[in-house]
Amino acid sequence: MAATSFIRSLAKAELHLHLEGSITPATLLELRERQGKPGTLAEVECLYRYGDFIGFLMAFKAVTEDLHDADDYELITYRLLEQLKRENVLHAEVYVSVGVCLWRKQDFFSIFEGLERGRKRGEQDFGVSLLWIFDAVRQFGPGRAQEVFEIAASLRHRKVVGVGIGGDEQKAPPELFRAAYAYAAGQGLRLTAHAGENAGAESIWGALNLGVERIGHALTAYHDPELVEELAKRQIPVEACLTSNLRTGCCARIADHPLRQYFDQGLMLTLNTDDPGMFHTSLTAEYQLAQTQFAFSNEHLRELARNSFEASFLGAESKLQFLNLLDAVPLRNSN
Repeated sequence: MAATSFIRSLAKAELHLHLEGSITPATLLELRERQGKPGTLAEVECLYRYGDFIGFLMAFKAVTEDLHDADDYELITYRLLEQLKRENVLHAEVYVSVGVCLWRKQDFFSIFEGLERGRKRGEQDFGVSLLWIFDAVRQFGPGRAQEVFEIAASLRHRKVVGVGIGGDEQKAPPELFRAAYAYAAGQGLRLTAHAGENAGAESIWGALNLGVERIGHALTAYHDPELVEELAKRQIPVEACLTSNLRTGCCARIADHPLRQYFDQGLMLTLNTDDPGMFHTSLTAEYQLAQTQFAFSNEHLRELARNSFEASFLGAESKLQFLNLLDAVPLRNSN
């Protein structure tokens, strides 16, 4: 689906975006060639094929195996900002799988220097704002999450704004992470969590009990009307990821996705790509999908874009600047 000119010109922010999942097959091939590993694009593309959520997690793990040093992370950060510029994404809050780096016994502080080099070059060349969110792998356990959160706290002065937990909810419910989240909150970090992606509504309640400020996915919230009412009343931002939920099999059909139901019930929704390189999507494509499949008008899409800035972890002044740019796009620009 070709995005309309309105969607292309709409100023957007993205709040649920994994750096490692943004790597395209072409960039992964380039990384391998830099490491002296011969191969073809067709061979690399095989890694991006999977049948279910667990298969996706294994594919994500396989892609990260070709990330070795600071230069690799600089390259993928710069490429991500280049991609965001093409989508007219003005600001992104990007998950880095610090938990995977520590599990691989990599020197994360060296890697972080590469991340920052890529961010600074990308911001200078493309004008895209970026903040980091450090992601812990929940199935590695609460102790490993605590390590990730401590590193985040030590780098708060360098564009690290928050923390989260991702991975397989069924293997590690949110209740295990109470102490780690309490520590992060005490350090002034902003709190997110993946919840209700491959587990039920109880996982979302558990995330709320951790004090999270945004919920990643919340796909299964509709099973619990009381939970939906709570999310709407408190205006807890929901980071919806349409294509992601379809590709991982967490949602069987696009018609089954609760996005429009959530919108009509007053939830504060944002649209996101999650892992655009691995799901072959973009943020403009997600907006177009919402319009085509769920009859979102241009005014509705502008509301979603407005939510993406409002729900960000930016300061008030920066939010206002971005919102002014958003309001400059005329609604009639729809071809």
